[in-house]
Amino acid sequence: MKTLIYDIETSPLEADVWGMWQQNVGLNQLRKPTRMLCFAAKWKGSKKTEFHSEWGNGTADMVGAAWELLNAADAVVHFNGTTFDDKHMNREFQEQKLGPPSPFKKIDVLRTVKSQFRLPSNKLQYVSTWLGLEGKVQHSGHSLWTGVMNRDPKALKMMRTYNIQDVVLLEKVYDELLPWIVGHPNQNLYDGQGCPKCGGEHLTKEGFAYTNQGKFQRFSCTQCGAWSKSTQRIDGTQIVGI
Repeated sequence: MKTLIYDIETSPLEADVWGMWQQNVGLNQLRKPTRMLCFAAKWKGSKKTEFHSEWGNGTADMVGAAWELLNAADAVVHFNGTTFDDKHMNREFQEQKLGPPSPFKKIDVLRTVKSQFRLPSNKLQYVSTWLGLEGKVQHSGHSLWTGVMNRDPKALKMMRTYNIQDVVLLEKVYDELLPWIVGHPNQNLYDGQGCPKCGGEHLTKEGFAYTNQGKFQRFSCTQCGAWSKSTQRIDGTQIVGI
């Protein structure tokens, strides 16, 4: 299964406002809408992380590179990508008249964090350090984005480092939380027989799973810790319609 891990960075909206607090910004106050500044992506298990930006590649080539990667993916891993990254990408694709890439499975790690754990913060920085990982690259905050838009060389270099580290870090978080992910694509449909989540070959029998239709062998993966069950019934009941 070809699994792509990616993260984008976008520009802020630019608008004329009359104050600092609780502003209701009208369309006639909007100077510039948001746009994708850059993105980083890597294939699961690969050592190479790609980086594309509007200042290094030009908007059309940057968006085209993103489209090609997503079009080749069976599954995509992101953090809040369902409501953020994917929709920003779709806007860019439409503006470049590319149309949608081929369909892929979405694995939003933020949704797993929110549904499975009660943490003080669901941000990637907190989640990663909670898991014992190195965390995100620290930067100057909003001034990094203004520096990028003003093409400051130091800001451009820092944004590249920051974006790439987010993708590398996300892969590690994904690996840690893999057994907790509900509805993960079944690796066996792509890679043969093994753990349906990580593809690992070492499964141990751990009791049975029961449904209203029957009894199934239950397994645990010694590699990622995920639980799974056989697709064939060991025993079952005759289903009678009402």
